[in-house]
Amino acid sequence: MKILFAGLGSIGQRHVRNLRSLLGSKVDLLAYRARGASPLLTDSLEVDQSATVEEKYSIRSYDDLDQALAQSPQAVFVCNPTRHHVRVALAAACAGCHLFIEKPLSDRLDGLDDLIACCNRRGLVALVGYQMRFHPALQRVRALLERGAVGSLIGVIVEVGEFLPSAHPYEDYRQSYAGRADLGGGVVLSHSHELDYICWLFGMPRRVYSQGGHRSSLEVDVEDVSSALMECVVDERPLGVHVSQDFVQRPAVETCQIVGDAGKVRVDLRAPLLEVFDAHGRLVECQSFEGFRRNDLFTRELTHFLACLDGLESPAVTLGDAARSLRVALAIKESMTSGQVVELS
Repeated sequence: MKILFAGLGSIGQRHVRNLRSLLGSKVDLLAYRARGASPLLTDSLEVDQSATVEEKYSIRSYDDLDQALAQSPQAVFVCNPTRHHVRVALAAACAGCHLFIEKPLSDRLDGLDDLIACCNRRGLVALVGYQMRFHPALQRVRALLERGAVGSLIGVIVEVGEFLPSAHPYEDYRQSYAGRADLGGGVVLSHSHELDYICWLFGMPRRVYSQGGHRSSLEVDVEDVSSALMECVVDERPLGVHVSQDFVQRPAVETCQIVGDAGKVRVDLRAPLLEVFDAHGRLVECQSFEGFRRNDLFTRELTHFLACLDGLESPAVTLGDAARSLRVALAIKESMTSGQVVELS
């Protein structure tokens, strides 16, 4: 198997490490590196100066995308900055390559219809990297909701926050894609995992209102705080979902609370910990997912992608799914700017 990586920053290198771990020398790795600026990183995101990325993982690199695609890779991992995802993915799809595209799908809707049409026309596998779908706590939440474990849903509160300069300690946060508007950054898109799993659990919101912007002392030109209220519809009843996102919290937080008229579910996705309470407020289920490691999300996601390439499974997060969460993110940003409710059909 031959796989091409477009971008070898922290997430690209994580996928490379996991591929080598799963497949060893059975996979031939190539890379398209427009700048080649990212150093070799350890699992803990420290710089390893003992070798280059290419030397460590036996990767052949190209600085021209067409030349890289001319090597006929079976699949392309699109791991470059968000602004460039669709351009690279469309070129790869036109070359007949299956796609793994890191989240978010893009920072705009331009080109998405062409990308989806090309993949459909050529029968290509396309998976978008919202690995939280593979989190055992969220999978348990979905199962609980499907059997009505907390009754009719009343409200949902989702919070995600971290200190941006600490996210990638090996680089200047001011130059990171997350902190730059021209690369498709900002907290709404960078923390769009929450938007994806909200759509997965509760369906596409029909309207959004948000407040936020650049509120901290961080030296970025993107929004670093967002507080959004979304209206979903579950069982033909409106459901308010509040989502708080920020680039300033220390320590980091990633939680979800779902309240129903017959109980409540609380999830800490970082711990991880899941608690279920009944209608009397009694704790009836508590899971700490002993042995779970964050990298398990990525290995499960990668194993799933390889199974899709073999025709054994279908993508858990399709281009259509990712396009929907992108529409939600763009609606949040639009409402933040306009101060108005944004309707989503």
